[in-house]
Amino acid sequence: MYGTGNEPTIIYYRFTQQNLPSWKPAMTSGCVITMFLIIGAIFVPFGLVCLHASKHVAEIVHRYDADCVPNAYRGNKQAYIKDSSIPKNCTLEVKVLDHMTAPIYVYYELDNFYQNHRRYVKSRSDKQLRYGEYTGTSCDPIERDNDGHQIVPCGLIAWSLFNDTYGFTRGSKEIKINRKNISWKSDREHKFGKHVYPANFQNGSLIGGGKLDPKVPLSEQEDLIVWMRTAALPKFRKIYGVIEEDLQVDETITVLITNNYNSYGFSGKKSLVLSTATWLGGKNDFLGYAYIVTGSLSIFMAVLFALIHVKYPSWRKVTLIAYLGTGETAIAE
Repeated sequence: MYGTGNEPTIIYYRFTQQNLPSWKPAMTSGCVITMFLIIGAIFVPFGLVCLHASKHVAEIVHRYDADCVPNAYRGNKQAYIKDSSIPKNCTLEVKVLDHMTAPIYVYYELDNFYQNHRRYVKSRSDKQLRYGEYTGTSCDPIERDNDGHQIVPCGLIAWSLFNDTYGFTRGSKEIKINRKNISWKSDREHKFGKHVYPANFQNGSLIGGGKLDPKVPLSEQEDLIVWMRTAALPKFRKIYGVIEEDLQVDETITVLITNNYNSYGFSGKKSLVLSTATWLGGKNDFLGYAYIVTGSLSIFMAVLFALIHVKYPSWRKVTLIAYLGTGETAIAE
């Protein structure tokens, strides 16, 4: 606004000048001690419940990237994984240490794979995944094949799709893996198009990972949908499928692995994970310990403040509250 003579008139508002009436609670010693005790009384039992639930999760983790390399190629794993003429089949035996009740979730675990790298995360086109259209440059450097045709889906994330496969047998009987509905329903329905089909995918000279069936729409390519939800940490798990029958304790199952994915180029580790779940999810001791430690510290602080409160009774008489901005101080009993 302008006043007379076109001179600017500055309007001060009580809100912008932080001059509104305010109220600050009087944090007396009794109030603080009570708050810490309440936090401790809630956090410690909840932490014990979380820890108890985590202990009841049966889990098998088996690293296989080194075991599945033939002895002749142990010194040159890159040559092994890049040579398509060498069979990549691998057979391992895994012993079940605890009874595993269905559903049993099958995961693949990668270590030292940075899906959170800025360039990697940005190398995708959500518009193309949903509608099949791509006109930008976000998929660089995986945008078009050698003939200049558009790649669907484009980008580094899709190009590096994990493509190891797993099969399980118990004696001579095959253990079936349900690979349906392993991705988020919201992703299938709203992020990946029902009428968008893979095209020119992994047709170039440089192959990144798995291939996609060009006759199946992206909304039904659940391996891709799971992989496209990038991980925040370099060590992560992604679901492969679900076993819908129990595994008995001390039982030995045979795992048939097709070791296709090149983790040797970045010194990565690959592991197969079988896990049950509780109301809290998979195995996660950290959450329980975090609640217990936080609650214990709160109780310790409550006891410490109570001792100080008893030892120095003069502090109970008068508590000085912070300056309120009015030039006055408040005194509380």
